Amino acid sequence: MDEPFVGEIMLFAFSSFVPQGWLKCDGTVYNWQPYQALFALIGNTYGGNAQQQTFAVPDLTGAEPDPHTMYCIAYQGIWPPRPY
Repeated sequence: MDEPFVGEIMLFAFSSFVPQGWLKCDGTVYNWQPYQALFALIGNTYGGNAQQQTFAVPDLTGAEPDPHTMYCIAYQGIWPPRPY
């Protein structure tokens, strides 16, 4: 698998294992420090509290096309290019 873009959301064909460099898209709130690149992209769009230095990932629970799949968001990878 090629290196993903930070913030890329991908559907994985399993639901019990989250690959390294990814977080499950289940609405969980995280401390932003271990995930600074992802936080820089999504901020508090999906929840969390900037004063408490937390952010949430999107909650795509139930949006999966099959119960044995899950959506994950990349927190490691290539920084997305920005048009200038």
